[in-house]
This record gives sequence, C-alpha cells and structure tokens, in this order.
Amino acid sequence: MQVTSMNFKAVASGKLSDANLQSALKRLQGNFVRGRADRVAELGNYEEIRSAAAAIRDRALADLDAYLEEFERNAVARGAIVHWAETRAEVNRIVCEIARSHGVRKAVKSKSMVTEECALNDALEAHGIEVVETDLGEYILQLAKEPPSHIVAPVVHKTRDEVSDLFQEKHGTPRKTDIAALTREAREMLRRHFVTAEMGISGANFLVAESGSTLIVTNEGNGRLVTTLPRVHVAITGIEKVVPTLEDAATLMRLLPPHGTGQTISNYISVTTGVKGEGDRDGPEHFHVILLDGGRSELLGGELQPMLRCIRCGACMNHCPVYQSVGGHAYGWVYPGPMGSVLTPTYVGLENALDLPNAATLCNQCGVVCPVKIPLPDLMRKLRERQFERGLKPWPERLGLTLWSWMAQHPAIYAMMTALGARLLSFLGGADRRIRRLPFGGGWTCGRDFPAPEGRTFRELYRKRLGT
Repeated sequence: MQVTSMNFKAVASGKLSDANLQSALKRLQGNFVRGRADRVAELGNYEEIRSAAAAIRDRALADLDAYLEEFERNAVARGAIVHWAETRAEVNRIVCEIARSHGVRKAVKSKSMVTEECALNDALEAHGIEVVETDLGEYILQLAKEPPSHIVAPVVHKTRDEVSDLFQEKHGTPRKTDIAALTREAREMLRRHFVTAEMGISGANFLVAESGSTLIVTNEGNGRLVTTLPRVHVAITGIEKVVPTLEDAATLMRLLPPHGTGQTISNYISVTTGVKGEGDRDGPEHFHVILLDGGRSELLGGELQPMLRCIRCGACMNHCPVYQSVGGHAYGWVYPGPMGSVLTPTYVGLENALDLPNAATLCNQCGVVCPVKIPLPDLMRKLRERQFERGLKPWPERLGLTLWSWMAQHPAIYAMMTALGARLLSFLGGADRRIRRLPFGGGWTCGRDFPAPEGRTFRELYRKRLGT
C-alpha cells in the first residue's frame, strides 16, 4: 500500500465535502461508540480489567525476546514452521517461496492489517497467484480496488447504495439493496474459493507463547474456513502480538470485542495450534507463522514503547473527532486515526507523515477509551517534539515557537506582548465582535468565525476582579 500521508491536509479537506462519506461515517456512533459504552458498563470492574490488560501487554514487551522464543519453541514442537522477517519485503518473499514450494495457484485471506502493510496481495499476484479476500468488507474493497479505511470495519466509508452498484457491476447480477441479500450474494461468490484454494492466509490477534498457538477473532466465520480448509496455512503478524499464556489472551479478549465492535464477545475465536493431526477431520497439513519486525523493535525501550500494547480494536479512531470527520483514507496508510498518527510516522519515517502527529485535537478521547491505557495524546506530543527538534516543522512555525519560548522566559516582555495581542484581537473583531480573518492563522478562520476577546489579558481581568 503506497504511503500518501504527506497529503493529509489536502485529502482531508476534500473528505469534509464528500456527502456520501459524511453519511457513512455517522455509523460510527452506533455499535462502535454507543455499543462500546454499553458493553463496558456491563463489565462492572472495567478499570480493574483494563489495568490487568495493560500489565499483560507490558509484561510481554518487557521480555519480548524470551516470549517470542518460547512461542517458536512450542509452535515448532507441534509441527509449525516459524519464520522471522525484519522487513515487509521479507514477508512477501517468504510467502511467495512457500506458495511456490507447494504449487499454490490460489490463496484465500482473512482480514490482516499486517499483510496490508506488506502489500502482500500485489506481491502474490505478481507471481501469478490469485488472491481472494474473504472478509466481507475486504472483499468489497478488493472489487473496488480501494484500501481499507478502518482496521475493524474496512468498508465503513461506503454507503449501501455504493456497495449495491459495485456488486451489480462486478458480479453481473440484478441490483440488490437489502443487506441480507447483499451478504448472501457475497457468500455465494466466495464459497467456491474456500474449497479450491491451496493456501489460506491469516493474521493473528495474539500469539500464545505457552502453547505456540495463533489466535484470530472474526464475526463472519471466514477466518475459520481460511485456516482449516486449505492444505497450507500461513499466519502473518507483528512480533509485538505475543502474550505469555492463554489466560492472558482470555483477559484481553474480555476487552477486544466491546471496544472493537460493541459486542460482549465475537462470533468466532479461533485458536490454531500446529498442523492437522492423525484423526483430525480438518486443519492444515502445513502451518507457517511469519513474525514481522517492520520497525516494531525500534520502539522497544523508548518513549513510544506503550504504542506496542495496541490490540488493534479501533476504539481510538471511532471516538476521534478528526477521524469521525475525515475517515481513514485521509491518513494515507494502513493505520488511520490516533493509532495511525503514532504508528505511521514510526514505521514509514516521520518525514513521510509530517501532518499525522498534528491531526488531533489532543482531547484525549482516544486515551480514555483505549482498553490497554495507551497515552495516545502524549505519544503524538512526543512526535511533535521530534519534528521540531529535527527541523521538520515549517520555518514560520519554528520561528514562532522559538519567539514564544524566548518571551516565556522574560515575563515582563511576555506580559507586554500578550496585552498587545489581546487588544489587536479585540480590534479585529469589529462592531459585531467576530474575527473572520486571523493574521498568521488563516487555517483557524477559513471555516469558522471566532468571538473577539474583550481586549484585556487574563491577568488584567483577574486584577480587576480582585480590585488591585
């Protein structure tokens, strides 16, 4: 997937005027926002579970190498083959080699954001392998030749009418508008691919060190078909997804469905351990697990390490006022919303995603709803600091911040300049006390008017109130 994060401002501006997108994004307020609130209220001891979940993720990250080696040891003991990939290109190479060695002509996939990172579909198709997305949302996007806009609901940006038109065009069937009928049509189209594919490709929500298992969470059942019907199963995930025990995974699963989809529990939780055994009715004959670094190890031991706790629930973007307004495509890569504003600059380079750490109001909605207590606003603020330190901010902004810093260290000058600024803003308000144009701050007034201040600073008003 091509990185276009440098175009965030321009793309976001267009998304704000996209009527279809704005209509589609209203769905976030349904199961995603209200549903999460309802499910969390049912938990009762929510904060206790949340603290335990954060501790589990921190414990795994503190000894990540040991838990990954334990996972590999137990997975291999049960017949799996574990591959280590430092880069996304290595993931693609390994998968293509596995496919070639097993004579794979078709692969079916369940939803996986890591394979989106790697642009795996393009790599397989370049080697003559047909790839079919089987998650309903991902299948729709594959037909539309679009990237996902959300990590849980990848097609949230499309309306029902758009999907109806797409199915009519691509399937050559009569146009349908009933959701159940559209879903059935997709199911009928996909069923034949499950039984004819030689390879199934999945991600992994969690890796369980004590058993060498991979765990995936789905609502449609496609993940279970992808991991059991083809003779070759390849699970691809990031190295940070490991947890010590199945009990730890169960604790995290108490939080993932409520925060991801507003459900108490997902329809399917599939744990895959090793290859098909003697007497087993289904399961892969060959099971490969690919563990991707892809920039993750660079976060270990640093101020951004808490981001590796992420369990990919999507709650941060569902509650983010910026994401709710512009959708996921504006962020320009795999991970949108607040999580993407931290991950994308880290994984693809801060210089390639300059706008993203600033694509937030820092209202902390994301931090409040994160099930593993990731301090997302703090992490975005740290990235803003790095931008400044590396000279990646526009020179007028750097100059302004430098001047402000100098004035803040000289109280008398600071007081004089703020008093002058308050009076200037009052003058700009005119007779109706509305500021329509703000010098050096046109972005703030191009879409709104500001009420003009009284013309005195807070300190002046406070002294007046005290009568001093």
